[in-house]
Amino acid sequence: MTPSIRSIGGKTRAMPSPLASGPSLSLDDKLSIGHSVSFVDDRAAILSLESAIGDSHRGLPENIFLFVSRITPIVNVDLLIQDKVGRTLLTWRDDRFYGCGWHVPGGIIRYKEKAADRIRVCAREEVGAELSFEQTPFLVSETISDQNSRGHFISLLYRCTLLSPLDEERRGRTEPPEVGKWRWHDRCPPNLLSVQSHYAGLLQP
Repeated sequence: MTPSIRSIGGKTRAMPSPLASGPSLSLDDKLSIGHSVSFVDDRAAILSLESAIGDSHRGLPENIFLFVSRITPIVNVDLLIQDKVGRTLLTWRDDRFYGCGWHVPGGIIRYKEKAADRIRVCAREEVGAELSFEQTPFLVSETISDQNSRGHFISLLYRCTLLSPLDEERRGRTEPPEVGKWRWHDRCPPNLLSVQSHYAGLLQP
């Protein structure tokens, strides 16, 4: 077993490895030491991540979020907002992973945030309106894609009803629309983002 190297007082010394063979260490002792070293390394990594996160209730830094999305599914709410004549409200996105296209408004639930609170925040941030919604999701779907980052979503789709006018400043009037603009659709647009293709049947008249 190669000894470990440590610097003491500016001088380099070879220190015997705690896992080196010796009559005083049993196999169980060696395994226990190895486990302890691994635990310390894991603990340091976790502490480093926590220091980089800050207040997780406000969302995660992008790199941390992408890391989390590579090791666990992401849970989000989607808002199915339709008017009296059956049109569906969609917003335009330019997504780093899924490209440009129309998208059912929605967002990722933060740590210890209620789904209902995330729905209200999404409505205000994406279309500038207040709304009511059914307390139970209309549809729960799971999307798994080939990519590693943001490759596994569990989506809770809620039927919503507008309680206030939409923000007209955010209406999409150009082609293509600006990112974040909204528009009513009387059928599923051909450029619906692929990650939401399972909603296509709900957007038909």
